[in-house]
Amino acid sequence: MSPRQLSQSVRRVAVVGGARIPFARSDGPYATASNQQMLTAALDGLVERYGLQEPGAVGEFVAGAVLKHSRDFNLARETVLGSALHPRTPAYDIQQACGTGLQAVIAAANKIALGQTESAVAGGADTASDAPLGVNDSLRRILLEARRATSAGARLKALAKVRPGHLVPDIPRNAEPRTGLSMGEHAAVTARAWGIPREAQDELAATSHRRLAAAYERGFFQDLVVPFRGLARDQNLRPGSTVEKLATLKPVFGLGHPEPTMTAGNSTPLTDGAATVLLASEDWARERGLEPLAYLTAYETAAVDFVDGDVADGEDGLLMAPAYAVPRMLERAGLGLDDFDLVEIHEAFASQVLATLAAWEKRGLGTVDRARLNVAGSSLATGHPFAATGARIVATLAALLAERDAPARGLISVCAAGGQGVTAILERA
Repeated sequence: MSPRQLSQSVRRVAVVGGARIPFARSDGPYATASNQQMLTAALDGLVERYGLQEPGAVGEFVAGAVLKHSRDFNLARETVLGSALHPRTPAYDIQQACGTGLQAVIAAANKIALGQTESAVAGGADTASDAPLGVNDSLRRILLEARRATSAGARLKALAKVRPGHLVPDIPRNAEPRTGLSMGEHAAVTARAWGIPREAQDELAATSHRRLAAAYERGFFQDLVVPFRGLARDQNLRPGSTVEKLATLKPVFGLGHPEPTMTAGNSTPLTDGAATVLLASEDWARERGLEPLAYLTAYETAAVDFVDGDVADGEDGLLMAPAYAVPRMLERAGLGLDDFDLVEIHEAFASQVLATLAAWEKRGLGTVDRARLNVAGSSLATGHPFAATGARIVATLAALLAERDAPARGLISVCAAGGQGVTAILERA
């Protein structure tokens, strides 16, 4: 197929709907729930809502998790087999840290756009409560040596090397392998580089909680959230959050520097949860009498050199890749920030959101009216199950756009570990 034929065959990709379980703080209501159980609950909610039980209803299921056990090696497919989706539905895993959910949406959308499938479900799940514990690496090497031994004597000789210290497990750390710094510590570096004040961070966090609470109160999430294990709303939600209350919290990141600004209140907590999104061609939706909420029209990824790059001045901060992805995407689409009715920025940390906004302004994109930013709350209020966040944001933004009578456009920006960023545009004609 020639490039001309290919461009003519690209179809619009509709966001038909979404379903997620309420997000819960780690070691809380979902402490014993696995990635598969949570993802299955979210998927079943989507299948029931849109009648996807029959064979061939969904062309493919794409999902992933960041914190995965060995039992999760085929997470998406096992989720299908345990769900109400037809067992003949193919599935595969995808992973890009906090960008996983949005990358899953993009992967599914590409196949729909190219006519390779008519419909797909994308999503993600993560449990911080049930994080995998690895075998101490020294013990692992001893056990492998024992397994390779060709005699009982050699096997016993290898096992005799085991010492009490070898029994201490390797626990997953929230730290970048290349720097040894946690995501919060990296964000603190960026906050200092961009001069992000504490009060502005607390205001953003309080606003996120207030807007999420208002969205629940008006019934906005009725078609997006399915109850799970006794929860009907996101457990992290604090409707009474105020700048004054948040100001009483002690800083938890950047403590080695004067006047640290980042607290547990303006940072996302460790969270458990899962989310899914139904994507389809316009013909598929029309045949089933389903009105698309919005259309996915553009997407872009980027990465920064947070190890050796311009980190001190904030340009290559760990979570600053959207500062590069969004300008490229907007240039390609011929759009500016003023062309967007709504903007969704994943709130890993309040300081990171504010730094991203400052970077866009520095690059000449203009400012984002706060009245258009995260209007139904975001990760600071909902929590952030790493691989689920992108799918949550896509479904939420699509539903927000669908509420508008006139054509509307929304921007999505998600930062991710490893110095990466995933961004997208949704439009409602």
